[in-house]
Amino acid sequence: MTTYTYDPANPADDFPTYPFRLAPDGLATRRQLRAAGLRPGGHHAVAQILWRRGKRVAYLYRLDWAKPKRIATPAQREAIAKALLARRTCRDCGHVKPYYIPRRYGCCLDCHGGH
Repeated sequence: MTTYTYDPANPADDFPTYPFRLAPDGLATRRQLRAAGLRPGGHHAVAQILWRRGKRVAYLYRLDWAKPKRIATPAQREAIAKALLARRTCRDCGHVKPYYIPRRYGCCLDCHGGH
């Protein structure tokens, strides 16, 4: 079992590890970046937070390297809408369902019939 210790000043540790809620200012998780309208910008994580005895991890990114989130173009949004509609359309009966067609069946639940 690997034991994690909190020692960000240790020069032998290339990837600093911080306990939950004790990361220094200037670092943020992906979720925090997204909430701020940012993205990592192609850069890798520079540190991590560990909690629940090392079973949970969240990677940290530098805020000063973050870039604004990209906005989808109208053509991209249209392509996404078509793809999502295709996931709701049954191949057998052709009806559009209010749910995504299960991939394991390949058809809607009405056509599958519970077999």
